[in-house]
This record gives sequence, structure tokens and C-alpha cells, in this order.
Amino acid sequence: MSIQHFGFLMAIAAVVTLAATPLVRSWTTRWGLLDLPGGRKVHEHAISRLGGIAIFAGIATALLAQFLGEAFGGWWPVLHEGGLPLAGAMAGGVVIFVVGVLDDIYVISPGWKLAGQILAASLPIAAGLRVEFVGDPFSGGLFMLGLLSYPVTLLWIVGFANVINLIDGLDGLAAGISAIAAASFLILARENNQLVAAALAAVLIGACVGFLRYNFNPASIIMGDSGAMLLGFALATMSLSGVMKSTAAITLVVPLLIIGVPVFDTFSAIIRRTRFGRPIQEADDGHIHHRLLGRGFNQRQTVLIIYAWSGALAAGGYAMRFVPSLVKWVVFAVLAALSGVMAKWLGLFDAAHTHGD
Repeated sequence: MSIQHFGFLMAIAAVVTLAATPLVRSWTTRWGLLDLPGGRKVHEHAISRLGGIAIFAGIATALLAQFLGEAFGGWWPVLHEGGLPLAGAMAGGVVIFVVGVLDDIYVISPGWKLAGQILAASLPIAAGLRVEFVGDPFSGGLFMLGLLSYPVTLLWIVGFANVINLIDGLDGLAAGISAIAAASFLILARENNQLVAAALAAVLIGACVGFLRYNFNPASIIMGDSGAMLLGFALATMSLSGVMKSTAAITLVVPLLIIGVPVFDTFSAIIRRTRFGRPIQEADDGHIHHRLLGRGFNQRQTVLIIYAWSGALAAGGYAMRFVPSLVKWVVFAVLAALSGVMAKWLGLFDAAHTHGD
């Protein structure tokens, strides 16, 4: 499967998302489905909150084009080769998208949202898409999970969905981070000849780039939970079907580094809230983007800083795939130290103002 074909899929997703976004914005504005300012939200005026519909449209259209091309145009049978695991991932993507739309419209309870995420994650797991082993990033050994593969994979998929959702606090932030992560997965999956994951990554990049036209600061629409959870779910499943299919991919470490900023942000939030006796699920303004804004950076500068941080971690994750064991230690230590310095400078583990929403 050629680079040109991946670019074609990327272009379809980008163009459809680009065309659909203003339509979704107009419809949601007409129906009053707007995200209001206040609390820890940084936008100063009401804004359409269902951009995830446009992202879903771009992804679905590109995948449909690939399917029809395989069925009638003699294209390489990428999706057909994906079999039951791919079908489970697609079904789960639809479920988590619907859960996100319901939350964007009706604001469902955290418990029901989690139940929907678990249901969505269960579908690819039941179809055979699982974390089957954990690798040692330094010795190259493997530990087979057996029955533990089910809860580990569930935690993996639900965790990805939530860390992208939690980082979605500034214009263009979640879409840009997801595009950077998907680009890294595309490179790794193609090198491992995992064409299903590579095709999914290309489609995701296109949808994110198309959406950024209207979502980058100053945004006229946000993706909402429908978009953020869908992107996180898609990144989780493509990591399972692509990067982690190779024993040389160091299993869990590489994908976690590639989405290292939202993972680190979520981890610091858990530590911060536990340290000060706050419920883990209680929202506060201590996230990375809030701290950078508090340091005097504007929205665009903050987002670009986080893009650069994400890119550096993704590059480090990629490098760990190929370098000798000793260098892996050095790469990991340098990335951990730099992230630790950033955490200290930003005060990510210090007390933060909380909000009820």
C-alpha cells in the first residue's frame, strides 16, 4: 500500500471534515447546543460543542471510500484483512461516539458515561483486539498476560478515551495532539506492515487537520466529548492493532510516550487531587494548559508549546523502537527528566482551584 494511498485517505477525511464542520456549527447554533463560558473554560463566549459529528463524518466517509474501493475498485484489501477485530473496533467507535453526542447534548452522569465507554471498549476486546503481552522496554523480554489481557485492554482503551477528553481544554489542543500521535502511529504501523492501523491513522490525521481549520484559536466550534472520546478510542485501537502487534514495539511504552502529554496531565491531576484530599473526578484548573496560561502565555502559544512537547515525546517513543538497550535507558531518562522539570516549573502537583462542573 503506497504512501500516495495513505495520503488519499487522509485527504478524503480532511475534505469531508472541513466541509461538514461549518454545517454542524450552523445546525448546533440554531438549536442552542452551545458550550457556555465560565468555570475552568477559557472561551469567553458561547460556542458550538458538537464538532465531533464532523470528525466522525470525515472518518466514516474515508473508511467507506476504502471499503468501496476494495469491493469494486481492486484496491488492496486492507479493511477486509482487518477481519473481526476491525469490525469490533469500528462498532466500538460508533458506540463511544453516540455516548459522546448524548453527553454533549444532555450532559449524562459520569457513571453512565463510564458505562458507555466500557461497553464501547468491550466490543473490540470481544472481537479479539487485546493487549496480549507486556514487554520489558530494556531487556526485550515478554510477559504473557493470559486472562489479564481482558481487564488490561479495557483499562487501556477507556484510559486513552479519557486522557484525550481531559486534555481537550483549549482551542485546537486535542485535535493537534491526536494528529501528532496518529502520525507517529502511521509511521510505526507502516514500518511493521500493519496496514489496517496505518490506514486508520491516516484517516484520523485527515479528520483532525480538517477540523483544526475551525477549531484552532480563535475557534468557532469545539469537538466536545463526542470528538475527544472518539479520537482517544481510535488512538487506543490503532495502537493495539498496529504498534503493539510487533514484539519489537516494546508493547506499552511506545504508545504511552506518543500520547505522553495527556497521560502525564491526567497522572498529575490524580496525584494533585489525592494529595489535597480532593475527589479524583473533581474538575480543577491545574491542568497543563491552565498552568501555561497562568504563566502568561496566550492560547496559541500554550497550544504550540504542548504540540512541541508532544512531538518530542513522540520522537522519543519512535527512537526507543530501534536503539540499543543502554540508549533506551538514556532516552527514557531524558524524556522523564524534561517532563519532571516542566511539571515542577508549572506546579502541576500544587493545589489548584476546583470547580463543580
